Amino acid sequence: MTQNLLFTGDYTIRLAQRDDLPAIVAIYNETIEGRMVTADTSPVTVEERETWFASHNEKRPIFTVQKGEHTVAWLSFKSFYGRPAYDGTVEVSIYITKAAHGQGLGKALLLFAEQHAPTIGIHTLLGFIFSHNLPSMKLFERLGYALWGQLPNVAMMDGKEFSLSILGKRLVESV
Repeated sequence: MTQNLLFTGDYTIRLAQRDDLPAIVAIYNETIEGRMVTADTSPVTVEERETWFASHNEKRPIFTVQKGEHTVAWLSFKSFYGRPAYDGTVEVSIYITKAAHGQGLGKALLLFAEQHAPTIGIHTLLGFIFSHNLPSMKLFERLGYALWGQLPNVAMMDGKEFSLSILGKRLVESV
């Protein structure tokens, strides 16, 4: 599946392939040092992410954003809480390479996630975002996500505590 994203530039979005995993890991690892996006505190390897990648499927896909032949961002859907009753609710994760920040990719990917989710039986999207990650918090809020919960001081990085906000949006009123 390839779809053009809704912004200017030479970007396309497609289902991730196994060959994309090194680029996905590289983008993920770029975010670790900033302590804004992930609770991992040291880089991960492609080998360490093999099982994670393999766990994704048609119902929980990973998509990449390509600019020409380069992967510049990715999005994944992850099951929430792993129980059947929550099957229509997923966590959405978006990662963008530093060189592509400020180009509207985050908004485009979140809108894409909202459009694609109902086609795979998803009615509710969740974002688990560090509370101090104001750019991501503002992006989700601008697109109608509400604060559904906050876990105060649950992460410890570099001797500092960080809170996690849970933002949610119901995509369909009833299923």
